[in-house]
Amino acid sequence: MRIWALAWPIILSNITVPLLGLVDTAVVGHLPDSRYLAGVTLGATLFSFLYWGFGFLRMGTTGLVAQAMGRESDSDVRNLLGQSLIMALVIGSLLILFASPLITLGLWLLDGSEVATELAREYAHIRLWSAPAVLANYAILGWFLGQQNSRVTLMILLLTNGVNIVLDLWFVVGLGMTSNGVAWASVIADYSALAFGSYLVLRQLTRLEGHFLRERLLALAAYAALFNVNANLFVRTLGLLFAMAFFTAQGARQGDTVLAANAVLLQFIMLTSYALDGFAHAAESLIGRAYGRRDWREFAATVRAAARFSFWTAGAAAALFALGGNALIALLTGLEEVRTTAAHYLPWMVVMPLIAVWSYLLDGVFIGTTAVREMRNSIFIGLAAYLPAWWFSQPLGNHGLWLAFMLFTLVRSAVLIHYYRRYRRTHWR
Repeated sequence: MRIWALAWPIILSNITVPLLGLVDTAVVGHLPDSRYLAGVTLGATLFSFLYWGFGFLRMGTTGLVAQAMGRESDSDVRNLLGQSLIMALVIGSLLILFASPLITLGLWLLDGSEVATELAREYAHIRLWSAPAVLANYAILGWFLGQQNSRVTLMILLLTNGVNIVLDLWFVVGLGMTSNGVAWASVIADYSALAFGSYLVLRQLTRLEGHFLRERLLALAAYAALFNVNANLFVRTLGLLFAMAFFTAQGARQGDTVLAANAVLLQFIMLTSYALDGFAHAAESLIGRAYGRRDWREFAATVRAAARFSFWTAGAAAALFALGGNALIALLTGLEEVRTTAAHYLPWMVVMPLIAVWSYLLDGVFIGTTAVREMRNSIFIGLAAYLPAWWFSQPLGNHGLWLAFMLFTLVRSAVLIHYYRRYRRTHWR
């Protein structure tokens, strides 16, 4: 039940993310000109990819802190926070410094209309001021999760999204601002979350022994473990982003209807991920602690418990999509042509959770043990199967694209299973 106790706040906090997106869309969508919605959509997409790329600050911090907890080293727990925050602030500051070329490149790749692109550019230049806060929040969330305190994750994300929603309504509806109001709402919400998170951090630090060590925070050599973990996670995330972007681009080549239908079905994958991520994040913390203690009995018990919850969830998702998939599609779009097209490819969604569950579960195991090279390798071995499969299955149209994406997920899961079984026989015993 410790898995569930850690997982449910994460699952709830994940659910707040699409809620915020719905409010942003509803607020801007009621403005008299659709160009504002297009601008916010482009800008928000850009930042989703940009900030997701730096998600290693959360994952890497969680694994290393969990292991330090297992060693009962309060000093390491404390100094890992300092190192992660320094990295977050340095990267965030560099993003602000190179804002113009980054935004220009990102919007060129997204290839929106001229009017929407200019509004997205204004939105992005405002949003980028929140980069240090967003990345610092990643580090703080990872630090608390590594200490098996997932409720802080829920508290911080509820505050962030709550403030964002209130300010969206005030700035756009109350003050008459447009897409720039949505951007400023996000910036203020991110710094509000950082202030609240800093308060919680200071309170937690009083419970830890030791103090911050200058040589751990200022000497570049002291960052070796963090750099190694985060570099591999960053490369892994870039590979995953490429896989998703390639899928979207190839769907777009088949026409707007196929593109829209695929976007609807990808929401099914996101829905599944909200739950499976919760169990994976819980596993990161518990497995990291067991790994730090070299307690292999607890390690195995945690993997079994996380696997049970994950498989039940994946099975429930597959059943939901099989029995109620058409109703879910109808909730997500009112366009009959898109509904019909999405329903045609719905069987892929029934199979996907049963294949993807392994990659979610084992990502949690490998992050907890900081065996992140293996995670990186699984992505690129998966891509080595994905791209040729897409090439040879092009005559099948969109079915071929889904087949290739399914193979990518299957190979990625198989590679992680191989690594897990090998390490359980050698290192993790």
